[in-house]
Amino acid sequence: MPEKNSWNKLESEKLNDKVSRQMIYGESAMLARILLARGAIVPRHSHMNEQITWIISGALKLIFDDGEKILRDGEFLLIPANLPHAAEALEDTVDIDVFAPPRQDWIKKTDTYLRRSI
Repeated sequence: MPEKNSWNKLESEKLNDKVSRQMIYGESAMLARILLARGAIVPRHSHMNEQITWIISGALKLIFDDGEKILRDGEFLLIPANLPHAAEALEDTVDIDVFAPPRQDWIKKTDTYLRRSI
């Protein structure tokens, strides 16, 4: 039987001075909770994973080559695989991201674009 879990039981990983995350994953999908302080920047990147970004609280500006979308409390967006994007936290933000398949760069901690202060 699968084990139930809660965010307060999962490791919290501080990626830089404004971004931390927690994650759980299986073979086919990953769920991550990202905490972004106001002004946090996620540099432009792309990945082979589909991504669903859901804002629990705060506001996140997502930047694409053809424009920007601002997501606020309760709003979500599907980001197709291989679509370049960046993000900026307009407020302190709690973001839930779902990836399919799981992000191997996150699992292996090779996601250098997130592991530096901007």
